Amino acid sequence: MDYYELLGVAKSASADEIKSAYRKLALKYHPDRNKEAGAAEKFTQINEAYAVLSDTDKRAHYDRYGTAPGAGMPGPGGDPFGGMGGAGFDPMDIFEQLFGGAVGGRGRRGPARGDDLETEAFVTLQQARAGEEVEVTVDRLTSCEHCHGSRTEPGGQPPKTCTTCGGAGAVRAQARTIFGVVETQQPCPTCRGEGQIIQDPCTVCKGRGRTLGSERVGVKLPRGIDEGYRIRVAGKGNEGPGGPGDLYVHIEMEKHPQLRREAEHLIYPARIGFAKAALGGKVEVPTLDGPLTVEVRAGTQHGELHRLAEKGMPRLQGRGNGDLIVEYDVVVPKPGALTPEAREALLAYARAVGDEVNEKHEGFLGKVGKIFRGD
Repeated sequence: MDYYELLGVAKSASADEIKSAYRKLALKYHPDRNKEAGAAEKFTQINEAYAVLSDTDKRAHYDRYGTAPGAGMPGPGGDPFGGMGGAGFDPMDIFEQLFGGAVGGRGRRGPARGDDLETEAFVTLQQARAGEEVEVTVDRLTSCEHCHGSRTEPGGQPPKTCTTCGGAGAVRAQARTIFGVVETQQPCPTCRGEGQIIQDPCTVCKGRGRTLGSERVGVKLPRGIDEGYRIRVAGKGNEGPGGPGDLYVHIEMEKHPQLRREAEHLIYPARIGFAKAALGGKVEVPTLDGPLTVEVRAGTQHGELHRLAEKGMPRLQGRGNGDLIVEYDVVVPKPGALTPEAREALLAYARAVGDEVNEKHEGFLGKVGKIFRGD
């Protein structure tokens, strides 16, 4: 089993790339979400792969020897994770450490609040301008509906107090140093910081008190929100004994087919012909309120700007709106696009203003015509 291939990353992948790949696969094959045959085994395998590749020393050992540290060369049925706890290896431990910590918050005093989550929301200019509410899909751990978070099967034996730590969830240890004897406090190895032992685990959540599921969450946008901002949605992170964490939504702006945004201003590149730029005319400009006809003044130059006041985006931290700026792009026709009449008209204009041009240029079609005429 190639751990890199299993996670779908290259051997040169960074720690962040490995973590990102693991997150996607862990959510895809999590037993609470994927009931297909082989999903649970796949979930275990990708957790094993992440357990090795996310640790610098274990990864170096694996890259050199092709096995996990302490595994040696296991034969058929051997345990490649003998050096990592053998039968005690629990893929859910790794998942919960990355997606929200262990239930109950190991090694912490008092009920632990659930971990925060992050996601992205792709927002249109219209939604940002109006300050609409958008929805995002979040994979979050919530209280098990079967046991209501108690982790015990309804009607089963209640949890019992851990005899190792006496329900404290932590044990004290002494270490002799050059400064004398130092007393430390560590999570209880028996109850893993819980303070109690579950005797009859819930059959749905396997005694964890939480299940993973997808949820649609509404996110209210401030008017004028732009890309790069982050919105906090309270209580929509992972559930924990001390209450849920929060959800942080990163805003990404969808590209508009015609308009470009720069802070509170909108830019529209208007392509106009040479004649319209010289003589003036009209051009239709798309705005967020619908199309608007704008007068093009005679003598408009390439790159010239026309400002439509207050037609841009709301100022996020101020009053009023930005502007919609029309940026004129004067298009010069190519020789092949000119009709004989249009070419003659341009030549007449050039003669009238004394502009020296190549009057003998015939273009491709003119040359073809000569060939067929035998000229």
